[in-house]
Amino acid sequence: MDLNEKALKFLEEVFETSNENRLPEDFGGDRIFSAPLIGVAAGDDPIFQKYKEGLVGKKHLTPSEMWLANGMADKDGLAKDLRIVSIVFPYVDEIREKGKTAVGIPDEIYCMGRNLANAFITQVQEKTVGFFQENGHQAVGGMISPAYQLNFREGEPGFIYATWSERHMAFAAGLGTFSLHEGFISEAGCNIRLASVITDAPLTVTPRKSDEPYANCLHFAGKKCLKCVAKCVGDALSEDGHDKLKCYLHGQVVAKEMEKKLGPRLKPHIRNIAGKPQESYPVGCALCQFGVPCTSKNPVKSRRSSD
Repeated sequence: MDLNEKALKFLEEVFETSNENRLPEDFGGDRIFSAPLIGVAAGDDPIFQKYKEGLVGKKHLTPSEMWLANGMADKDGLAKDLRIVSIVFPYVDEIREKGKTAVGIPDEIYCMGRNLANAFITQVQEKTVGFFQENGHQAVGGMISPAYQLNFREGEPGFIYATWSERHMAFAAGLGTFSLHEGFISEAGCNIRLASVITDAPLTVTPRKSDEPYANCLHFAGKKCLKCVAKCVGDALSEDGHDKLKCYLHGQVVAKEMEKKLGPRLKPHIRNIAGKPQESYPVGCALCQFGVPCTSKNPVKSRRSSD
């Protein structure tokens, strides 16, 4: 068993056994996420410099910068020795099925799972760092790093981007592509969460099947779809793309409604925005991810297989 397989097996066990990956008993007590997927990017992949030069933002960190920002040792040829392990967290079928019938606001089971998932995602990063350390290597977590923060986007007041974008890490690691609704379409679909760990372990890189950033989206593949546009009740999606402001405003409507319904059961989440910690109780929306061709699979691959 090579190290990639060993890491995946380790993660599968964490996903299966962790109490953090569980819904409350009155929501069934079952898992929030099914089995993970992983991909591996090389630390010296030129795409990381492109992220910094404009695809994400100038404050986005390269793997070497993230490594050094965590106090790890520098050396000649550091970037080529680093690997980025991107992890896909697919929501379980029960959450996806109930999400299909939600109207106006998402189903409570999704919002509960979305909120509680933050603690599990943190735990997975911590345990993955520990896994590599136990195997004689160094590692740092992406979103759990002190260097991780959200920054205001240049030219778009009020909108933010991360110093370490998990969607872009997943793309670099060959796990999928972006979409019209700006989610990430993996082989397990778009109804997912993402996280990553940077390590100097000699993992095998998983090549990208395509450098086309929207290759897994039916709309950009020239196939008739726009199902996500129809699902969005906030009028935030169209053929032209995603209106971040409208999406944010509808998200606030969802947050207020779920605060009434779920109240003190929601757990707080601290985000570092432009150097200032801010507390919120995230519940998500993601109506555009439910009951659409990309909910649980790569629809372009499926369409190609059936042609």
